[in-house]
Amino acid sequence: MTQNFTAIIERDRDTGLYVGYIPNFPGAHSQGKTLDELRDNLSEVIEMLMEYWEPKFETEFIGTQQIVVQCA
Repeated sequence: MTQNFTAIIERDRDTGLYVGYIPNFPGAHSQGKTLDELRDNLSEVIEMLMEYWEPKFETEFIGTQQIVVQCA
C-alpha cells in the first residue's frame, strides 16, 4: 500500500542542513545534507513509525502563504 505525506521543509542557517517534518505525525521528522537525503530519511522514519501504528490526521495540509507586514 502506498501513502502520500506532505512534509514541511526548512533549512537551518547555522548548519546548512535541511530539516523536515510531517504535520500532525508525532515523531515524523528528520534532516539531511540534501533534499534527496532528507526525503529518504523521512521515508525511512515514516516506515518505521507505521510498523507500530497508523496516524489518524485530524487536519489536512492545504499549503503556505507569504504574509507581508509593514514594520515601523
